[in-house]
Amino acid sequence: MTSDTITAAASGTWTLGDLVVNRIGFGAMRLTQHGEALVPDAVPLDRGQALRVLRRAVELGVNHIDTAAFYFSPLRSANELINRALSPYSDDLVIVTKVGPGRDPAGNWLPHATSEQLRGQVEENLRQLGRDHLDVVNLRIVGADSIAERFGALAELRDAGLIRHLGLSNIRPHHLAEAQAIAPVVCVQNMYGIGASPEQEELLRICGEQGVGFVPFYSIAGTGRTAGATTDDSSTLRAVARARGVSAAQIRLAWTLHQGPHVLAIPGTGNPDHLAQNVAAGALRLSEAEVTALGSLSG
Repeated sequence: MTSDTITAAASGTWTLGDLVVNRIGFGAMRLTQHGEALVPDAVPLDRGQALRVLRRAVELGVNHIDTAAFYFSPLRSANELINRALSPYSDDLVIVTKVGPGRDPAGNWLPHATSEQLRGQVEENLRQLGRDHLDVVNLRIVGADSIAERFGALAELRDAGLIRHLGLSNIRPHHLAEAQAIAPVVCVQNMYGIGASPEQEELLRICGEQGVGFVPFYSIAGTGRTAGATTDDSSTLRAVARARGVSAAQIRLAWTLHQGPHVLAIPGTGNPDHLAQNVAAGALRLSEAEVTALGSLSG
C-alpha cells in the first residue's frame, strides 16, 4: 500500500469515555498559517487548501481532530475552517478542543482564563464549531498551581450538557490526581516524543495504568515546537527511517504510538502530502530493537 491508500484505521483504536477514535488523529494548530503557529504576524494559509486538507483527513479515516479557539492567524480560524469543511459532522467524528489560554483579535496572548471566564471560552468554541455541545474539552494550564477551581468549573459545564468529556493539557502528574477527584478525565495532552523527560515518561505510565488516553503534542516537532520540525535528527533515527523507506517524521510518530495502546497522535499540517504520510505512520510496526534504540536517544 502507498501513503495515499493507508487509512487511520491501521493505527488501531482507543476510547475516550464512550467515544471511539482511531489512534492517528489530526491537530489543527498548523492549519491556519504558513510557518510558525500562534504568532501575531503569521501568513495565512490558502483557505481552499486548508479545507481540502481537513476533508482529506476525514477521507483517510481520521475521526479525532484537535483544535482550539486560539488557533488562528489573520483571516483564518481553525474552528471555523473545521465547521466549513466538515459540517454537518458525521456521527463518529470526535472534535477535541481546549480552553484556558486566550488571544486578543491581534493575536497577542491574554492571561489564562479564570474559572469564571471558562464558560465564555467554551461558548466561543461552540459558536465557531457550530455545535450544541463539545465532545471533549481539555483544560490547558501553565505551572504547578492547583487546578481544582478551574477544572471544577468545567465539570459544572459538563453537568449542564455543554461538554461531554473532560481532559487536561500541559500538566504535571499531581494535576491528574487532583482532577480525577472532581470528575473523570478521559485524556491528557502533554509534550512527548523521542527524548521525553522522566516526568513525561511517568505521566505516560500513570495514564496507562488509569486507562486515560495520552495525547502527545510536538511528537514530530520536538524542540521546534510551534515553529515545526527541526532537521537535526540523530544518525540513529535517520538510519531507521532509511531502512524503512519512510521519513524521520513518520518514524517519530510510529515510535510514539509504540509506547502504549492508550497513546494517540495528533500530528498537524497544512500540506496534503504530509497529511497522507502522517496517517500512514500509523501502519508502521517497529521492531523491539528499533523501539529500544530510538528510546535511548536524548531530547
